Amino acid sequence: MTSLVVCGTDTDVGKTVVSALLVEGLGARYWKPVQCGLEEGGDTARVAAMLGLTPSEAAQRLIPEAYRYDHPVSPHWAGELEQRPIELERLALPPVKGSLVVETAGGLLVPLRIDSLQIDQIQRWGLPVLLVARSGLGTLNHTLLSVEALRNRAIPLLGLVLNGPPHPNNPSTLEALSGAPVLACLPPLPRLDRKALAEQWQASGLARSLAR
Repeated sequence: MTSLVVCGTDTDVGKTVVSALLVEGLGARYWKPVQCGLEEGGDTARVAAMLGLTPSEAAQRLIPEAYRYDHPVSPHWAGELEQRPIELERLALPPVKGSLVVETAGGLLVPLRIDSLQIDQIQRWGLPVLLVARSGLGTLNHTLLSVEALRNRAIPLLGLVLNGPPHPNNPSTLEALSGAPVLACLPPLPRLDRKALAEQWQASGLARSLAR
C-alpha cells in the first residue's frame, strides 16, 4: 500500500493524531487538501510539531494545502465567507513518490461545495480509507453510518481506528455489525511527540494490519 485517506466519523475524533502516526510509521508524506481554521497554524503545522520536523524536513514531508481558510467551519461555507470557493481541479492528488497520507476536512458527507461532498472527492481519488472513530458512547451510530456510506459508493475501507479510553464492548460490536476490522484501539497519549508516536505505532499493530 502506498497511499490512503484518513477520514473521521465526527469532529475531534483524532484524525490528525492518527495521520501523524501513519506519517511516522510508514515514512509517508502528508497532505491536508482543505484546512478550515488556522488555530496553531492548522493541522499541517500540528503534524510538523508532533513529529518534531525541522523546516527543511517539513518542506520534504508535508505538502501545502490547496485551500487554507481562516474560518473554522464547513469548507463550502468557509469558501463562501472568504469568497474563494473550492475548485475541484485543485484537489487532484499531488504526484509524489512513496506513501501519501491524505487527511480530509471533516467527515464523509461534509460539503466541499454545495454541489460536492467530501465522499465524492474521495471517490475521485480512488484511494482506500482508514476510518477514525471515537472509542466511547456515540461511536456505534456515527461509525456504522460512515461505513454504510463508503460501501454504498464502493470505496475500499481498510478498517477502523478507535481513539480514546478503551471500551469493553464497542470494538467487537463494530466489527460484528459493520464487517470492518478494528485495526487499532489507540489510548490517550500522555504526550504527542515523535518518540511517543513511534512507540504507539509499534504497540498498536497498525504496521501488521496495514501490511495484510
